[in-house]
Amino acid sequence: MKKYWWIFIFAAPAMAFSMAALMVYYMMAIWQYSGEPIVFEVKPGEGFSRINGRLHKEGLISNAKIFHRYAQINGLMTKFKAGRFEIKPQSSMLDIFDTLIYGQSLTETVTIPEGKNLFEIAEILKGEDIIEDVSEFIRLSKSPEIAKELGIPAERVEGYLYPDTYRFTPKSEAKDVIKNMVEIFNKKTSSLDFSQAPLNLSKHEVVILASVVEKETGASFERPMIAGVFLNRLKKRMRLQSDPTTIYGIYENFNGNLRKADLLQKTPYNTYKIPALPKGPISNPGIKSIQAILSPENHSFLYFVSQNDGTHVFSKTYKDHKEAVERFQKNWRARKGKSWRDLKNKENK
Repeated sequence: MKKYWWIFIFAAPAMAFSMAALMVYYMMAIWQYSGEPIVFEVKPGEGFSRINGRLHKEGLISNAKIFHRYAQINGLMTKFKAGRFEIKPQSSMLDIFDTLIYGQSLTETVTIPEGKNLFEIAEILKGEDIIEDVSEFIRLSKSPEIAKELGIPAERVEGYLYPDTYRFTPKSEAKDVIKNMVEIFNKKTSSLDFSQAPLNLSKHEVVILASVVEKETGASFERPMIAGVFLNRLKKRMRLQSDPTTIYGIYENFNGNLRKADLLQKTPYNTYKIPALPKGPISNPGIKSIQAILSPENHSFLYFVSQNDGTHVFSKTYKDHKEAVERFQKNWRARKGKSWRDLKNKENK
C-alpha cells in the first residue's frame, strides 16, 4: 500500500478542488431572491465585475465572491448577453446565471409609420426608449460608410428604414436598429421586379420617387395615380415641383412654415429648382408606394392639388390646375372644417 502514496499526493488537490466546486454549487443553488420581480439590465460591453457588483448591491445575489467563483469555475465570465432581463422571486443564483446567459431579453414594441424621415424616426425611437441618443442615430443614418456597408447606393440610409412594427431591446445600439430596419426593407421588397421600372429607373431611383409619393398623399388608392403624374412630368423633363422635397432639403432648419423664399432656395432636393429627381429619398416609403412606381396608373395628368381632405384633384393642363388651386386652396370656404384626418376616419370605418 505504501508504494501508492504518491497517488494521494496528486489526488488530494483534485479532491479539494472538487469539494470546493461542490460547495460553491450548493451555495449558488440554495439561496433564493425574495424580493419583487425586477428588471435587471446588462449594458453592452459591461464587464463581469461590474455586473456582479450591481447584482449584489440590488440584493439579487447573496454573495458576490461565490457568484464570481462559480463563473470562473464554469468559464462563464464573458457569457452574459446585453439586454433587459426579468429576475423573478425565488430565483436562485443559478437561475440568475441562466437568465442572464440564456434568457430572452425584454423588448419594446415600436411602430414606424410610412413616410417618416430619418430625423422623425430617431425621435420616435428615442421616445420609446429604443435608442439613447437621437444625434447618434441621425449621424449613422447619414453616414456614407454605413450606407455602403448595408449595400445602399447612396450617401445615407434614408428610404431604406422600412416602416413597420418592430420589437427592440430598450437602449439598443443605433447601428443595430438601422441594420435591422434595412434588413426588413430588403426582405419586404425581395419579390419586386425593379428591372421592369418605368423610364428605366434604377432600384434606388424607384425608392426616391416612392418616397415622394409617400409624402404627397395619405390616400392609398391615389398612389398609382400620383406616381403616374410624376412619371409623366419626368418624361416631359418637367420639374416635379413637390413641396415635401423642398422641405426635406432644409429639414434641419425648417420651422414648419414653407415660404416662397424656401421654394427659390437651390438644394439637391428642391424639385422646384432642379429638373430631375431629388438627390435621394426624402422619407421611408412603404411597399404600396414602391409598387405604385413599378405599376403606375397610365393617364395624361400633369398636376394635382389637395382637396383638403387627404385626396387630390388631378389636371391635364396648367389652366385647369390653376382653376383647381383657386377653388381648393385660395378659397377659404373650401378649406374650412376640412382635414386629411377626414380621410383617415373614412378609411378606419
